[in-house]
Amino acid sequence: MPPRKKKGEKKNILIVKEESSEYRTKLQIDCNRTCDCGPTHINCLTAKEWLKSQLGVWKFTYEKRDVRDKKVHPATFPISLSKKVMELFTHKGELVVDPFVGSGTTLVTANDLDRNAIGFDLCRPYIELCKSRLQQGSLFNSSQQIAVEDNSRNISKYIKKESISLLWTSPPYANLLNRKRTNKSRRDRKNDQLGKVEQYSQDPNDLGTMALEEYSKAMGDIYEDLLPLLKPKAHCVINIPDMWWENQRITLHVSLIDELRKRGYELRNVIIWDRTNIVNRIDIFGWPSNYITMGYFLKICLN
Repeated sequence: MPPRKKKGEKKNILIVKEESSEYRTKLQIDCNRTCDCGPTHINCLTAKEWLKSQLGVWKFTYEKRDVRDKKVHPATFPISLSKKVMELFTHKGELVVDPFVGSGTTLVTANDLDRNAIGFDLCRPYIELCKSRLQQGSLFNSSQQIAVEDNSRNISKYIKKESISLLWTSPPYANLLNRKRTNKSRRDRKNDQLGKVEQYSQDPNDLGTMALEEYSKAMGDIYEDLLPLLKPKAHCVINIPDMWWENQRITLHVSLIDELRKRGYELRNVIIWDRTNIVNRIDIFGWPSNYITMGYFLKICLN
């Protein structure tokens, strides 16, 4: 029997930890459309809204609910980005899964848009952060959001086959955050980021501690296990940056594309997230300084 909700706790939120009765059991969550769209519609957008999303470069801004403090989480993305992805590739009521939910933006977005969603993370503080953010969300929808404290390698223990409509995440960046930050961006900002290690955790199971080759294989293993859980023609979207490491450009997005192709995914599109309006107001090739902003990409794959 599911645990009773405490007074003031929302009925559509579930937090699963090792001590929970739902831990590593199949979760009861809906995955079917609740909208009135026709059977051939791939989303709930109007034709005009759909056309606006066909550009190859996207730009977003943050809002008050977004997590920007790197001491809370080192690598977040805005709700507006997550909203665009979710609206493009799901209908109301369908199931979205985030294998690396972090600060919980995917769950917050799903709550806003009336999608069911499950997010997984190794770190208990992030699961607690998910809970806190969800408690501030809308009461007026029928969808459910679940945050699970567990390794993403165990996702198949929680979700039934052919139920996921969208895999959407911003994964760890291999071990590229696991170092002291000394670049010009940190030197010029008037905060305490200079010299800090902006890493999720030092758990050996954390993909953010792994070298690129080990990381790519681990990502491939996780996503291969997820294939049977996807509905036919489901979508997989990954937000990943390329980064500098020891004076070399590390093309994380290329490594992931190559690995996921081996595991049964097909690349359909690459979309650039233009971050010049939120990173130092510097143009994409570094003007007016010699600092080059990081290029962020959305890898859009179908199984």
